[in-house]
Amino acid sequence: MSSEQKEQPAEATEEHTNKEPTNTEHGNEEQQPESVDCTDNDAEVEQDNPLQEQLDKAREDVLRAQAEMQNLRRRTERDVANAHKFALEKFVGDLLLVVDNLERALEAFEDGDEGIELTLKSFLDVLKRFQVEQVAPEGEPFDPELHQAMSMVPNPDMENNTVMEVFQKGYTLNGRLVRPAMVVVVKN
Repeated sequence: MSSEQKEQPAEATEEHTNKEPTNTEHGNEEQQPESVDCTDNDAEVEQDNPLQEQLDKAREDVLRAQAEMQNLRRRTERDVANAHKFALEKFVGDLLLVVDNLERALEAFEDGDEGIELTLKSFLDVLKRFQVEQVAPEGEPFDPELHQAMSMVPNPDMENNTVMEVFQKGYTLNGRLVRPAMVVVVKN
């Protein structure tokens, strides 16, 4: 090899390392590897795409299953709480007939009967301990959620839609209506 041939590669090496590549000198060479890289990336993305879709679907399924389990747990807890809270509802409904009969018995006596009064009072106290409340709305505004209107009567002395008379008291258990109050409502 001649000394010129040895020097040329050294000069070329110096030029290549000292100079920044320009688009005119190496434009085609630089773009080809980038396009090859893009093609390789696209191929990888295309290969990963079905796997990514499966992974996304699996994640979504897991999240839905977790949300469904939380909703089921909440619903079950609410149902159990309501079952405990309102387990006595039917029993209370049947006991209210006894209360009604005791109240009628008191009304039948002109002077009242102390024994019946005490029995009724103790009975109502027991019901109150179990969160059974009386609904006796005389003089209050009519509430269709708590009262059942038996009739409507004009009365100029009272306000419109006011309960004028109570035929039968209503009762609630833990705030839930067991029996509506049967009432006469003012209609002017």
